[in-house]
Amino acid sequence: MTASRDKSVSSEETKGEKRIRKIRSYVLREGRLTKGQQRALEEHFPNMGLEYQEQPYDFEAIFGRKAPVVLEIGFGMGKSLAEQASIERDKDFIGIEVHKPGVGACLVLAEEYDLTNLRVINHDAVEIIDKCIPDNSLDRIQIFFPDPWHKKKHHKRRIVQTEFCQKLHKKLVKGGILHLATDWENYAEYMLEVLNPMEEFKNLSETGDYVPKPDSRPLTKFEARGQRLGHGVWDLMFSAK
Repeated sequence: MTASRDKSVSSEETKGEKRIRKIRSYVLREGRLTKGQQRALEEHFPNMGLEYQEQPYDFEAIFGRKAPVVLEIGFGMGKSLAEQASIERDKDFIGIEVHKPGVGACLVLAEEYDLTNLRVINHDAVEIIDKCIPDNSLDRIQIFFPDPWHKKKHHKRRIVQTEFCQKLHKKLVKGGILHLATDWENYAEYMLEVLNPMEEFKNLSETGDYVPKPDSRPLTKFEARGQRLGHGVWDLMFSAK
């Protein structure tokens, strides 16, 4: 049976008699794991998975070296993330994904590409950012094709919000890159409305809006199909001041 929980509206905490309602940026519909995903989780998560903890990670200890660190939030089934880690082996990659089948699929690819510079986290990104990521430690943060939450009344669930972007800025080194991509034009415009006024970031677009797709972001099958159908994709890149 497939479990389904809308954590964006139903997640609650109890403090004494006061119930605090949390807004989540995702809906957790936990699909069934394939045999390959389950095997990858069992065999590789102990070495390639990071658990939530109440203190910052030590990246040098985790990866056994000092290298630029790239964080991806919401990596889906992990193909793009694994390809990046395979191509940019001089960097260390960390991916956060709440859906366990996606984590398993990413670990399958990590095994296929023989990756040692990738770690995955199966947990809420906001809590990981708050507690586990050291300040001034990331060279790049990427959020590719997040849920656009189309209806205006649901825009508060979008992960790209001023408060969250302020949290991300604290985690980037000076000059570090925040790279966003979406195939929903309204969300792209919304992202600009959030980030362009922020003093913490500089838009790297020469026209103050979008940048051409950088080579560092692999083209997904979904995106390639969309291009053939004439669908647009918008990339936004900001540097941390």
